[in-house]
Amino acid sequence: MSDVVTKATGQLRAAIEDAAKKAIAASTLPQGELAPFTIEVPADRSHGDFAANAAMVSARTLRTAPRKIAEAIGEHLDLTGTYFDRAEIAGPGFLNFFLNPGYYADIVKDVLDKGDQYGRSDYGKGERVVVEFVSANPTGPMHIGNARGGALGDGIASVLDAAGYQVWREFYVNDAGNQIEKFALSLEARYLQHFQGEDAVPFPEDGYHGADITERAREFAEAFGDRYVNADTDERKKALVDYVLPRNIEALRRDLSRYRIDYDEWFRESVLHNDGELKDTMELMKQKGLTYEKDGALWYKATEHGGEKDEVLIRQNGNPTYFAADIAYHRNKLEKRGFDRAVNVWGADHHGHVARLKGALDAIGLDGSKLDIVLMQLVRLFQNGEPVKVSKRTGKSITLATLLDEIPLDAARFFFNLRESTSQLDFDLGLAVEQSSQNPVYYVQYAHARICSILKNLKEEGVTPRACTREELIALQAPEERELIRHLSAYTGEIIEAAKAYDPARITRYAIDLATLFHKFYNACHVKGENEPLMQARLNLCMAVRGVLHNVLALLKITAPESM
Repeated sequence: MSDVVTKATGQLRAAIEDAAKKAIAASTLPQGELAPFTIEVPADRSHGDFAANAAMVSARTLRTAPRKIAEAIGEHLDLTGTYFDRAEIAGPGFLNFFLNPGYYADIVKDVLDKGDQYGRSDYGKGERVVVEFVSANPTGPMHIGNARGGALGDGIASVLDAAGYQVWREFYVNDAGNQIEKFALSLEARYLQHFQGEDAVPFPEDGYHGADITERAREFAEAFGDRYVNADTDERKKALVDYVLPRNIEALRRDLSRYRIDYDEWFRESVLHNDGELKDTMELMKQKGLTYEKDGALWYKATEHGGEKDEVLIRQNGNPTYFAADIAYHRNKLEKRGFDRAVNVWGADHHGHVARLKGALDAIGLDGSKLDIVLMQLVRLFQNGEPVKVSKRTGKSITLATLLDEIPLDAARFFFNLRESTSQLDFDLGLAVEQSSQNPVYYVQYAHARICSILKNLKEEGVTPRACTREELIALQAPEERELIRHLSAYTGEIIEAAKAYDPARITRYAIDLATLFHKFYNACHVKGENEPLMQARLNLCMAVRGVLHNVLALLKITAPESM
């Protein structure tokens, strides 16, 4: 919450507690104490700006009907020196409070004083959180689901950071295990086919059939010629992977950087294999009696720890499974590197993996509740009401890179955070490029540009904004002004709620509502042509809105244009 909202809440709590004590001392209420109560902003502000359930929750502790408790508190309530000028009792005992004009003035001043820091808080108390997202296999380009996962994961990291957490962004590179063996076999087949023809070299049935594999094998052939055609298969596969994998990883890094996502670390799965961490984790599980051997493989007793079936950790051929590496990786996060919390953004198809991984962390002595998984539903692309699967420009399936060739980057970042992760997202490619109020990111950016234009035009007429006194800001009493200022006051709380729920969609919705309320205010309240103090107060309000719009867009890594 903003400092002003926090102060108002504190004043209200103190006033209610003091009134209850006075009522008890006067025998208006029986001896006892108020139960812990909440103060909140009601959805319908016509019933009050703040509401408290103190009377409702204290019926048992004070052995009195809630309505009588509320009336007794109201009788002894002193709101002198607070942001509130009156209180009302509603229904069975709700306490509703109404703000005075000083609150609205102080919110505007608070926004302007804090500037680009407005919205930030210390709610997270510096807790260290690692957010792992995208983590696409480096065996090919990123698909459209990764585009959503990137915007969502980066948005989660941003709201956590603004809410006072110490955030670490991480990409987990699956550069070991079965998928790399399959990758090597696929590259090998395409390389040999390059020289010997497709009929002469069978392609692995479960290999990677994408055109990118053929292209990478061709690049390798151009670089090394037929040097590896007659080489030992292991030597050939190693040479192919050593050449192609770094290029694929660099392509992922380049595409994500273009998407305005930069990671603190690209953590390689191979590190877990090479430095003994994975082996050490398997030994720990054996020591704790969590494993058994069957058919030449090492199994984890998952059914004893919340899993639906036991899981293979080490295959018959001695290779660890993805699950084994995942346990070691999360042990590395929580134990070795000491993060207080790990947040992973996964596709909804990984739903079944959540409980077994948390259970395994509990089983090895780590707290599985420190791992939070955000499951993300699918994306469907549409244009003119029709599903789209390939790029009009290239005719190829739409990847992150081709998407960013076809729509503005700002639109991609905003659209992918329009819905909570649990909702399937229908992405309208036509709307994303439309320059109209129907396009939500354009609508929000236009509000920012409109304010810049207002200030620029007035400057050309010799009007320069100045700081207003509290008394001047108190003049902002029109319903549209108050509604707009109340929304500004909610921004810090929205960030905290978005961080708690791992839901940056709250911020895009907040931005759209803020733009709507600004346009409503602008149409109802003249800035130019009013008396000088009121004009300046409204200019201060315009600048406060501009500042918060800028902060919201910066949080989402979206540009805030000054003209459109």
